[in-house]
Amino acid sequence: MSTYVIGDLQGCHDSLLQLLDEVKFDPRVDRLWLVGDLVNRGPDSLALLRFLKALGDAAICVLGNHDLHLLALSEGYGRMRKGDTLVEVLSAPDREELLHWLRQRKLAWREGNLLMVHAGVLPSWTLDDTMQLAAEAEAVLQGPYYRDFFAQMYGNVPVAWDARLKGIERLRVIVNAFTRLRYCSIDGEMEFDHKCAPGLQPAGWLPWFQVPGRKTADATIFIGHWSTLGLINRPDLVALDTGCLWGNKLTAVRLEDRQVFSVPCPQMQRPKGERAEGNKRRAKSLQAQRPKA
Repeated sequence: MSTYVIGDLQGCHDSLLQLLDEVKFDPRVDRLWLVGDLVNRGPDSLALLRFLKALGDAAICVLGNHDLHLLALSEGYGRMRKGDTLVEVLSAPDREELLHWLRQRKLAWREGNLLMVHAGVLPSWTLDDTMQLAAEAEAVLQGPYYRDFFAQMYGNVPVAWDARLKGIERLRVIVNAFTRLRYCSIDGEMEFDHKCAPGLQPAGWLPWFQVPGRKTADATIFIGHWSTLGLINRPDLVALDTGCLWGNKLTAVRLEDRQVFSVPCPQMQRPKGERAEGNKRRAKSLQAQRPKA
């Protein structure tokens, strides 16, 4: 049995199938860990969701910011952004089944000293803290009042963790850390404006994994989200967003021996026949049909 940890897919269904052929993936005995951002901006999010759902327990997926964006749009919250390619999912006959499956995914996955999240972990959180806070947010996402969360999900504040936070402010910090974090201060204040590679960021900000005294430093953390990092494969950090969407590569690391596998990916082209303005109109119509809690 082998476990393959795979970087951001973002709707690149064909590239995933090519990579699985490359590693000779067998869903009867092997497992996939997927670091989130399963959907959006790529050409075939719908086929990708259907494929992953059909894999059952062979695929362990954590949620990324694009996955949460799809879920919020499906409930009538947020707005369709330039470059989004989610209309096919939102108009699919099996959308409710697929979206329910997606909403049941985790924000963090841990096996022993191995941790998988989409973006990062705040420096003050231990592994136990991380899993406890992930479970707290997952309970809301998977519970009866998830629409209330999506209604207030978007936003950058609060920018730092405080155990005394409550309600939506507490949830927003937790979810933003797991799905959007790149840079933060040595005090754990998050910064969301810069996506550049380390060394190009403004003074005072560090990659979250370089903050001195980080309490998860002894763990191995698998992430995606940050394509300008490129591939990192070291004892404490494995970064796997290698820019499949942008015509670079889709990458997997095999847990058992840390061997790297990758396939080249085509530059993203919009699905045939789709026009941005047409997508906007259709998305607004679909969102208007959703009841607001």
